[in-house]
Amino acid sequence: MKIWLNPSCPFDLDVTLCCGQVFRWDKHGEWWYGVVEGKVLKLRQIGNELEFENADVDFVKNYFGLNDDLPYIFSKISKDEHMKQAVEIFKGLRIIRQNPWECLVSYICATYKNISAIKQILFNLSKKFGEEIRFEGQKFYTFPTLERLAKAATQELAHCGLGYRVNYVAETAKLVHKNHFDFESLRKMSYEEAKNELLKFKGVGLKVADCVLLFALGKLEAFPVDVWIKRVILKYYANHFPKEFVRKISGKKSLSKTEYKELNLFGRKYFGEYAGYAQEYLYHYERTRV
Repeated sequence: MKIWLNPSCPFDLDVTLCCGQVFRWDKHGEWWYGVVEGKVLKLRQIGNELEFENADVDFVKNYFGLNDDLPYIFSKISKDEHMKQAVEIFKGLRIIRQNPWECLVSYICATYKNISAIKQILFNLSKKFGEEIRFEGQKFYTFPTLERLAKAATQELAHCGLGYRVNYVAETAKLVHKNHFDFESLRKMSYEEAKNELLKFKGVGLKVADCVLLFALGKLEAFPVDVWIKRVILKYYANHFPKEFVRKISGKKSLSKTEYKELNLFGRKYFGEYAGYAQEYLYHYERTRV
């Protein structure tokens, strides 16, 4: 199937899948392959045409945020020259709507890991606890269901390379399963209310909660702060903070909860209701300039 992409509302498949928000997509030749909601999706973009297999049009549009009005979003977040540059270079990057359960586990596993290591952990989990799918003669694996991970032995999880995150994943899976936690209910809550609910889970700190809110639950005002965003703020937005605060966080590897909240609040206030889009453009722009 195909979707014609309006040039006035850009989409860039490569940038969207390479910018660090998802971890279970791989490119072979000109085609991208990923397992989403139990199916292998195959996609490629040629100019203003998006060609895909194994999904319907509505699903693809929703998953890739194709209904987001990017020109309008750009008009709201382009507050300064640095942001304008990031938007100009990566115009077409969109926020993906991931499965909340998969997103939650992915970002618990992502703590203090680089992207290649995160991909390997999630592949190991999916191979061991997911279901095998054959597509075009290749093996793919679904992401483990909540029930499967809730019943997994800690030792089994440890073999997937989770390290100290083993207990976080195990305890969160058991708690979500036991309480029949409804991720969809978070969509109806305010940003702060939904964030507080996520913070109740083991291994979910402020950054992980913000990532899940942004990349799975449609809270586009969420503004995750990691080492890259901290670097961006210190480089280009330090004048928005007291000099003593800037000096203090400049010499630290990790942020305290109070410091995180300070940077997060700045991002949400400065960039507004689409701060999450600003965050992802700034994040990807900074990573690609190193």
